[in-house]
Amino acid sequence: MRDKNSPKPSTPPDAVIDAYKKDIDRTLIRENLKLSPEERILKLMQLQKFADELRRAGQRARRGQK
Repeated sequence: MRDKNSPKPSTPPDAVIDAYKKDIDRTLIRENLKLSPEERILKLMQLQKFADELRRAGQRARRGQK
């Protein structure tokens, strides 16, 4: 029987998860977590507005407009 205070046996890391981890920039996650929830929403809204502008510019370019 295992003592309640002894650490749980650790599970071996999943190879798929380890493969994805190498491509994640954790500094971006840390910087985003420093923001308040409201700041994160505002940042997301700015990004969405920029994406909309890019989409409209692409549509105008395909139609040959300025």
